[in-house]
Amino acid sequence: MGSITDARAEALTIGNLSELTGVNIETIRYYERIKMFPAPPRTAGGRRVYDATHLRILAFIRRSRELGFSLDQVRALIRLGGPAKASCREVREIASHHLDEIRAKIADLRKLERLLAKTVARCTGTTAPECPVLDVLDVRRPPAEA
Repeated sequence: MGSITDARAEALTIGNLSELTGVNIETIRYYERIKMFPAPPRTAGGRRVYDATHLRILAFIRRSRELGFSLDQVRALIRLGGPAKASCREVREIASHHLDEIRAKIADLRKLERLLAKTVARCTGTTAPECPVLDVLDVRRPPAEA
């Protein structure tokens, strides 16, 4: 089996599912345990047997996580009907909220970048007792005498 699009409608093992989606086997089991991913039927011998629907849902979860959606947000998207049936309006609300979170993180990172750039610029590269970078990182460190 080479790719998700090549997968036939045959039963897939957890190893096949992992290989096709790039999701670690333990992560697949974790998603099942937390009820994010539907538990598959099992063979008489107890082996999990996945199908094309499982493959699509797991690929959807993986891509959502790559885009930074939280587990709760992914769970909400799946509850809306998953990749096949979700209402665009409801998905837009979740994605819009996620976009707001991303923009807030970017703003925080820009503040951090300015602080760190200013601090690094003040660093002379001399001995540790006079290091502005260490002063910023270690809140208990007394700042160097000016």
